[in-house]
Formats: sequence, C-alpha cells, structure tokens
Amino acid sequence: MTDGREVATESLLGEKMVLPTLTIGGLQITRTGCEELCAIMLADVAAARTGDLRLPRFVTSANGSVIAEYHANPDLRKAIDQADIVDADGMPLVFASRLFCRKPLRQRIATTDFLIDAAIAAAQHGVRFYFLGARPGVAARAAENLRSRFPGLKIVGVRHGYFQDADIPSICEAVRHSGADVLWVGTGTPYQEHFAAQAREHLAGLAWIRTCGGLFDHYGGGVSRAPQWMQSSGLEWLYRAAREPVRLGWRYLVTNPRAIYHLFTKTKD
Repeated sequence: MTDGREVATESLLGEKMVLPTLTIGGLQITRTGCEELCAIMLADVAAARTGDLRLPRFVTSANGSVIAEYHANPDLRKAIDQADIVDADGMPLVFASRLFCRKPLRQRIATTDFLIDAAIAAAQHGVRFYFLGARPGVAARAAENLRSRFPGLKIVGVRHGYFQDADIPSICEAVRHSGADVLWVGTGTPYQEHFAAQAREHLAGLAWIRTCGGLFDHYGGGVSRAPQWMQSSGLEWLYRAAREPVRLGWRYLVTNPRAIYHLFTKTKD
C-alpha cells in the first residue's frame, strides 16, 4: 500500500478502487465504515463472478498488537503492505486518529462485529463464504451457528487452521472448487497475513481473502467477548489477557508499549 490520504488498488485487469485512508501507527488505515465495506464486498463479488476482478482482494485489519509486530517483523510488514484494505480493529487506533488527525476515524471495525454485517449482506445477495482456521471442529460449529442465525447464508466449506506451507495449493484448490466468494482466514497474526499474500495467486475467481484472527472461536469455540464498556474504552486487550494470562499476558506487556510509541509518532492525516 502507498503512503498518502488515499489508497488506490488495482486488479490485474486494471480495475481501480480508491479509498480514503489515514496513516495510523505507520499503517494505511481505511476510513471506510462497516456499511461501505459491505458494499465493497458485494461489488467485488459481482466483479469476480464476471471475471472483471481476476484475483481476490486481500482485506485485513490492525490493532495495537499488529502495529507493534508490523514494525518489528519485516516478513509481516511485507505481507501487510500487499493488502488492498486495512481497517482498524482496535479502539487505540481510533483514539490516536482523534488526537492527531483533522478527520479521524469514524468508528472501529471490529472483525467480530463486521462478520455479522457481512453475513446479513451475504444471505441477502447469495454470497458464499468459506471458513479456514481455528482448532478442528471450531470453524464448523461457527458455520452452523451463523447459518442458524441467518437463514440463507451459504457457508460452502470449512477447514481447521493447522497446516504447512506445502498444503496451501491443495487448500486453495478446495476453496476454489467450493464456489466460495469470500475466504475468511482465522489463523492468527502473522500466519494469516502470510497465507493471504501467498494464496491470492492460487485463488482466482474469489472476491476477497479476509483475515479474521480468533473470530471462529467467538462463534464456535465458546470464547466470550469483553463487556461493551471495555471494548469502547480500548480495554478489550485487558479482558483477553485476564482470561488467558499465560498465552496473552506477556504478549501484551511487550507489545503495548511498542504500539503506543508507534501510534504517537506515526499517526497523521
């Protein structure tokens, strides 16, 4: 992605999409809201089905942890720089934009919430999803849950997230043969970003590869979300760390100071 207030992405057939962005923590973050993002998804599905979008768009998100790793991990930075859309899945990014930008972000796009908006749109317009990620059985339970909530939603395939790079071509073949329009990849950072950057060349015909972290655990793995007041105040990380102190506590202790530094020094219009 390029620096500046707008990002233009271009398919191999020359189709361009220009989105307003802000530089937040050194990443180009879209100012696009949930409804607009759903509209873009539907438009890209239509374009992919007619062949006007030859390769899927790589759509991902950033929070404080991702920003810290983006600057520390060259491989992750290379992968995210190939993304067509990066949205803000973290209130600290919204707060930083309010401090340093004339036109701040209007909202946080929590991937866990965006899936619901996307599922409603998909059920109404016949968009087909594929879920890749999480422990065996979790994505399948998430799919069953969402199908029951949104009659007409087509989730045409699921697969757990335990695989090697050598498995990527066969996974992509299965996704293509399923007829999916949008592939949701929930294998965690940096693996999901690496997968999306590698796999898009093998996924012609799809509209989107959307990374989604631990999304399937929330809908099929029994993992609860933080109370709304903690989400709104940017403290969701604290809730998660308290629930999984061994796995997440140390990570946040290390990444939070680095994220704050980058948010305060690399945020601008």
